[in-house]
Amino acid sequence: MSRADAVREASPLWTLGLLRSELLTTFRRWRTLALLGVLAAVPVLVGVAVRIETGDGSSGGGGGGGGPAFISQITNNGLFLVFTALAATLPFFLPMAIGVVAGDALAGEANAGTLRYLLVAPAGRSRLLLTKYAAVMTFCLVATLVVALSALTVGALLFPLGDLTTISGTRISFAEGLGRALLIALVVALSLIGVAALGLFVSTLTNSGIAAMATTVGLLITVQILDQIPQLHALHPYLFSHYWLSFADLMREPVYWDDLTKNLGLQALYAAVFGSAAWARFTAKDITA
Repeated sequence: MSRADAVREASPLWTLGLLRSELLTTFRRWRTLALLGVLAAVPVLVGVAVRIETGDGSSGGGGGGGGPAFISQITNNGLFLVFTALAATLPFFLPMAIGVVAGDALAGEANAGTLRYLLVAPAGRSRLLLTKYAAVMTFCLVATLVVALSALTVGALLFPLGDLTTISGTRISFAEGLGRALLIALVVALSLIGVAALGLFVSTLTNSGIAAMATTVGLLITVQILDQIPQLHALHPYLFSHYWLSFADLMREPVYWDDLTKNLGLQALYAAVFGSAAWARFTAKDITA
């Protein structure tokens, strides 16, 4: 290796260029745009359905708990459509989209025959893996914000906006409500880092992008089913989906932090375990495609 190559390999700017290229590739794919389109459509469907169902009337007040409590408040304040849309998409639509993008991250490159060319460049396997994970995490954030912004737009068009009532029954200003909506969107995005690491690990196990995507989505569905079986209650706190809807506690006064911290800690653990497994597998893998 020449001195110029060594400098290029160590250059942080080259790493940023690799990440930029990966982000452009990810968000230019028709599959990615279609996934974002589906996610943006969910709040529209929910908002229109609530509008048609309630007409000009208004539903009752608060209540406790995730989606149902938020739905009952939408006609009083369109901002609640943001919380409802996130509660509706988090159990399946959002993680499915993340699973598709993460599962295809490396397996898709191998299937297309471009993975070997990426490794010929001075990226290194570890740097390439981190770049892929960063791109998937960026998609997590973008997908969550697409749902939130679509819901906020539809909520503003179909329902009144203003001060809102928390699940605990206290009143907060619209500005504070917007702040909490943004915080909830960030928490939802962070709730998907475990799924992203799982999908990336699966992507290192095969050279078929379709197989990796199907396997990741299948594992997501299996975990969701296991989380609904009462006889497995001892296992539930260790499943990455168990505390997903804890973001509703951000709409309490005061905020309940117990389940939120458990959720973020569990996601960090899954990210560490499957991220390490992906690194161990990818760095030792014989790249033939």
